[in-house]
Amino acid sequence: MDVLRASSSTLVHSPYISTTTRRNKTQFLKPIFHHLKLKLTVFDSSFTLFERNGSKSRLFMTLPSSPASTTESIEPPMLELEADGCEKERFDWYSHWYPVMPICDLDKRVPHAKKVLGLDLVVWWDRNENEWKVFDDTCPHRLAPLSDGRIDQWGRLQCVYHGWCFNGNGDCKLIPQAPLDGPPVHTFKEACVTVYPSTVQHDILWVWPNADPQYKDIIMKKKPPYVPVLDDPSFLRYEVLIENLMDPAHLPYAHYGLILNSNPKVKVDREGGSPLGMKVEKLDINGFNGKQDWGCSYFIAPCIYHAFIDVDQQNGSAISETEKSNRRFCLVFMCVPVSPGKSRFIWSFPKNFGVWIDKIVPRWMFHIGQNLILDSDLYLLHVQEHKIMELEATNWQEACFVPTKSDAFVVGFRRWLNKYGGGVVDWKGKFTGALPPSPPREQLMDRYWTHVVSCNSCNTAHKGLKTLEVMLQTMSVISIGIVAVTKQNMISMVAKSTMVSMAIICFTASKWLAQFIYKNFHYHDYNHAFV
Repeated sequence: MDVLRASSSTLVHSPYISTTTRRNKTQFLKPIFHHLKLKLTVFDSSFTLFERNGSKSRLFMTLPSSPASTTESIEPPMLELEADGCEKERFDWYSHWYPVMPICDLDKRVPHAKKVLGLDLVVWWDRNENEWKVFDDTCPHRLAPLSDGRIDQWGRLQCVYHGWCFNGNGDCKLIPQAPLDGPPVHTFKEACVTVYPSTVQHDILWVWPNADPQYKDIIMKKKPPYVPVLDDPSFLRYEVLIENLMDPAHLPYAHYGLILNSNPKVKVDREGGSPLGMKVEKLDINGFNGKQDWGCSYFIAPCIYHAFIDVDQQNGSAISETEKSNRRFCLVFMCVPVSPGKSRFIWSFPKNFGVWIDKIVPRWMFHIGQNLILDSDLYLLHVQEHKIMELEATNWQEACFVPTKSDAFVVGFRRWLNKYGGGVVDWKGKFTGALPPSPPREQLMDRYWTHVVSCNSCNTAHKGLKTLEVMLQTMSVISIGIVAVTKQNMISMVAKSTMVSMAIICFTASKWLAQFIYKNFHYHDYNHAFV
């Protein structure tokens, strides 16, 4: 499940590499601090990014050679979200870079199955060229998945169905069934695998989901979105999904007890919800810039949202301006459409204070808390998305009432989606747009298949804890067995009592550990009524 979270979600981590990109999108992010260790988390989620019935869009549309020069000011949240139908401003979903996975969670020894925009991909390490490769996950012979194959002793990707081997350029180098003295059928164009442009930036593998020859060297013309804070050494480190990430007003409620919130001057309820001053200052085909009381936010189309938060300003701390400028927290979210109802979520929380804790606490322990936060509103988003689809509202605002400024970024995103993105993700005709049936809650919020198997640190911790559980159970049985088979005069009463006590402690510890593993690596429900 390609780091998909609960039938469509997941977690991951990583970060570095620098390049330049459009000034209008990065000038506001000039590094202001100095030291970073990024922790990236991937989460494949069970709700759709930009999905609506009856919408179709073309593939491989031509974009203007330069970004749109016109911008517009919005007074959220009361916006008309209908697209203006301007063809030259149409967003081409297949002419942009998409994050696939943090490379720290990719094993160089094996090929990995991934999916982006409905495209089945295989990611593998080409040791001959010393770089990651992204191929179509289909062997040209009998269409077997190459991700179920292996990397042979010569560093080639081998299909294990009939042994065909491919190099990093997608060329077939061996067809075992072809006679050596016969025609060189392995050199035929039909024997090659489709190769997608790929690169590594911020320690994340990115893919360009269009294998047309004109994009072979696209990295020389257009690089993935660059977020300078992810390379700053002073920091340590879709439609429904993106909306949720842009909506800070839900934090005190959907994540109550899990996230520290500031105390408003006037508290109207237990959670401390309050009016939020938010507005979209500029919106164009490349995304939008946003402003809120405690910082600034940026949406870089189609899948990156990040925000700077002034910690002291948000908490209302009475400290000097010099101290305030040195305490910043950044949110970086990458939301990748995988298929209808499924998205891959990669995030990082760089900060330039309290960095010592990241050096001490293992990565998987951070993931335990982050998983719980994600789970606490996952079911809400899943149901919300299905209700919007059932209403078949041609205009999102026909279904949702958004009267306050706290929804400004959500409304801004919807406007971008309708005006430039065609209102939906372009699935290239692979899907009708219908959502998959709702799975049971336990499956929707399953952590193992949506995160643990794809996260190197969590997978290692899970195996280690399971081994410890078995060892505790074994020690308990052995202790009881020794007491049972030993003759009464061969062991003192104190020794027997000690061994029985040890057996009870080991058995109790194994049971507690089993529950800990289940709740943190498999399934942990979140009941808002009892929080």
